[in-house]
Amino acid sequence: MILEVKDVDYYYKNNENKLILQNINLQFDKEMVYAILGPSGSGKSTLLSLMAGLDVPTGGKILFCEKEIKKKYLNMYRRNNISLVFQNYNLIDYLTAEENVRLGGKKDSLQILNSVGISKEESKRLVLHLSGGQQQRVAIARALASDAEILLADEPTGNLDEDTEGEIIALLVKTAHELKKCVIVVTHSNILAQQADKIILLEKGKIKSS
Repeated sequence: MILEVKDVDYYYKNNENKLILQNINLQFDKEMVYAILGPSGSGKSTLLSLMAGLDVPTGGKILFCEKEIKKKYLNMYRRNNISLVFQNYNLIDYLTAEENVRLGGKKDSLQILNSVGISKEESKRLVLHLSGGQQQRVAIARALASDAEILLADEPTGNLDEDTEGEIIALLVKTAHELKKCVIVVTHSNILAQQADKIILLEKGKIKSS
């Protein structure tokens, strides 16, 4: 077990009656793809944010390798142990694909881009000149440039056509199974869910099944 969500509650600080997550208990391992599903407003993205260390639970704990990621450890945790992939890519549009990947870590950016299907020529282009599918590949390559053992993705295929979605899903599966990372994906995609090793279903801030 690399990551654990233990007895986690979360409510908006200005509204204690607005409970977003309640009594969440989950465990995650490396070499696995986890798909977190649920209707809009079920708390999926909030849970991902807590696991990323971007916010802290109202109650309960987030543990990395059995060590609680308290406030004083959050920056170190985010820097060393987590890489993020967003639906809207979050790339720097005035940089090339290669330059964006270099921001993710010190690994060979061209080699990583090639491994996700971006050619050397494409890697030299500004990301604005790449297709949506190519930009998402660059975003994943940037995440892979990090030594982080956990990859968190928020709706990584939401803006993609079906063919490109399949290619991105295959890449996420490869990241877990071959690169031995823990991949946790918030998604509405049934196609992605079918390829995951484990499905976690949230409903009204509670785990319906896992």
